[in-house]
Amino acid sequence: MAMNAVAAPISPFEDRFLPRPHRLTTYAAGEPMRAIVQSAYGSADTLRFGAIGRPTPGPGEVVIEVHAAGVDRGTWHLMTGTPYLMRLMGFGLLRPSNPVPGFDVAGTVVALGANVSRFAIGDEVFGVSRGSFAEYAAAREDKLAHKPQNLAFEQAGVMGISALTALTAVKDSGRVAAGQRMLVVGASGGVGTYAVQIAASIGARVTGVCTTSKTELVASIGAEHVIDYRKADFADGAARYDVVIDIGGMSSLSRLRRALTPKGTLVIVGGEGGGRWSPNMGRQLLALALSPFVAQRLAMALCKEHHSGLEQLAQLAATGQITPVIDRTFALEDMPDAMRHLEAGEARGKLAIRVAGGRT
Repeated sequence: MAMNAVAAPISPFEDRFLPRPHRLTTYAAGEPMRAIVQSAYGSADTLRFGAIGRPTPGPGEVVIEVHAAGVDRGTWHLMTGTPYLMRLMGFGLLRPSNPVPGFDVAGTVVALGANVSRFAIGDEVFGVSRGSFAEYAAAREDKLAHKPQNLAFEQAGVMGISALTALTAVKDSGRVAAGQRMLVVGASGGVGTYAVQIAASIGARVTGVCTTSKTELVASIGAEHVIDYRKADFADGAARYDVVIDIGGMSSLSRLRRALTPKGTLVIVGGEGGGRWSPNMGRQLLALALSPFVAQRLAMALCKEHHSGLEQLAQLAATGQITPVIDRTFALEDMPDAMRHLEAGEARGKLAIRVAGGRT
């Protein structure tokens, strides 16, 4: 397939007035690399395999030769540009600010920006970058950790966002302890498969909720019990849990609370199902507002993109306590098909993108 030069210039309005959560990646001219590029918001049809200049590292950043990357719901949101509030937060008003999508990454450090102290050229790393669906990607050093030697690049490449979110939900927001009974709603997805394993590593007694075709998977990664939501209601009062983690579900707050013990903890992850303008954060905000007035503890969890969490995950992976669940692996040029597979809702665990080189 021919690779054409790609540019996605930022309008003067966007460049001057929109706040940005991260520095824009600078793509150097004259050193082309293969990449998935996007110059407009829309469906997977807006993603195309092409060529763009290699990224250059800013202060505190490294450039990674990407061996593998992961697909997550955040990538889908940036592809579609919805909810629209996201565009006003600095991700691009009329088009994506960064023309190369992708967050989860694993690869080898090939260039260092100023003041980088945690990594050297040649280090194998994993974590969160900008533009990971390419042969090279820039990343802040505080969003990376050394790759566990026992993990293939494809496994490490699907840990970043989903595993960090699960870690926050289980340990920080859920405060899960050994012996507690924990329910994971959405246990077969990208975040859910990590949440089950992290909780089991602590010694919690985990029950997972998923659909019929995924019950065996959830049982195989550490859940003591699995509820097929098509056949049973986890909130029917038959069992109560010390911690309930709801991942991307649509259950009402009152229904989720019925599954809790009188002093249990509810953690709501994600905001799927919202409108085109704003994310569906109503349940989270209601939970935070209600929590001081009830005996149960109601909380939410957001991904913390920091190397401290990645290092915890690396240790869990190195000791075999968590193993990334990969549904399918796609070649870089087939990444749009991976996005369509994600949209279909049939993925079990994570989807990996094989980019280049390395032990995959």
